Amino acid sequence: MKENTSSFLIQTYRRFPIAFVRGRGARLWDAEGKEYIDFLSGISVCNVGHSHPKLLEAIQKQSNLLIHTSNLFRIIPQEKLAERLYNLTGMFSFFCNSGAEANEAAMKLARAYGKDKGKYKIISALNSFHGRTFGALSVTGQKKYQEKFHPLLPGVSFAPFNDLTAFASLMDEKTCAVILEPVQGEGGVYPAKKEFLQGIYQICKERDILLILDEVQTGLGRCGAMFCYQLYDIKPHILTLAKSLGGGLPMGAMLAQPDVAKAFSSGDHASTAGGNFLATTSALAVLDILEEENLPQKAKEMGEFLLNKLEELKTHLPAIKELRGIGLMLAMELSQPLAREVVSHALKKGLIINATNDYTIRFLPPLIISREEIEKGLHILKEVLYELLGYKEDKEAVSR
Repeated sequence: MKENTSSFLIQTYRRFPIAFVRGRGARLWDAEGKEYIDFLSGISVCNVGHSHPKLLEAIQKQSNLLIHTSNLFRIIPQEKLAERLYNLTGMFSFFCNSGAEANEAAMKLARAYGKDKGKYKIISALNSFHGRTFGALSVTGQKKYQEKFHPLLPGVSFAPFNDLTAFASLMDEKTCAVILEPVQGEGGVYPAKKEFLQGIYQICKERDILLILDEVQTGLGRCGAMFCYQLYDIKPHILTLAKSLGGGLPMGAMLAQPDVAKAFSSGDHASTAGGNFLATTSALAVLDILEEENLPQKAKEMGEFLLNKLEELKTHLPAIKELRGIGLMLAMELSQPLAREVVSHALKKGLIINATNDYTIRFLPPLIISREEIEKGLHILKEVLYELLGYKEDKEAVSR
């Protein structure tokens, strides 16, 4: 194994001492040859799995032709991707490199739209996460991410997620936008209630306030539909995407309804590498795979299968306090602060999961995952939970 040279990196991540060198589908292999079941997908980036043949073919073909020229010139794959996304959403696209950048663009567009009306305030949800750049951080409703970096963007207020009355009380004549995740991901996988999101949508329509939906994690099949907002029978004014859009390459997009998109004119916003040849070609291949393999529907079915299996486990382990989520975006909340230990022990046994806090374990498997792989991953999880919770080993229950 190559000598660890991570000491030359600025230490903004707590990294596990594992170096992955190969992936295929829902599996990864480290430098020692050990195999892992991936229940994280690179934090919902590899929705179509690792090294999907169609994605690799598209990337290889385009990289042999051209990677970057800048947005000073036409980029044909970018134009094709914008048309494809318009056909899916009825919205125009701006391309960038990440979810945080997409949310920055969304906030700028919202303020540009509201400027002539004196509107500039933005309302977000407590416990939300929208990115780590200054604007995105300013609308992130978790103090732990913000405390070192004040003062942040002015004109931002917060209300409890799923509390329609609290949000409505903050909306005034100077409010330009409300920004929400349909499912709070980094906050612990909390889905919006249908009546809440529909209520916000209706109030925004009535008061000429833009609804921004951050689907960086929930979009592109993850929740059992191409976009999570479709499950709520609403349509946002602005939609942000990233993570899985590039299939593993840095890729973000801000989509806006045509009348809102007009608030941006030439020079108002830009991204040097955003929407380059390679990233947009990769995104087109991702959309092909999602549609051809019907992965949103598979996410719905596999999500129900995984949730049912977790419910079975819960009947044996009272320490599992709650299960929640939509599609293949699920969480297990424990009654004891053992989530990070569970993650570490599972990794040693060959299962990749994630803790959003000391109590909550998050599951984000690739949408191509099989029932057999889910069962294999859950077998590892059961063993770990039994060991850490101090239960007497129940061979029958663990193997069920």
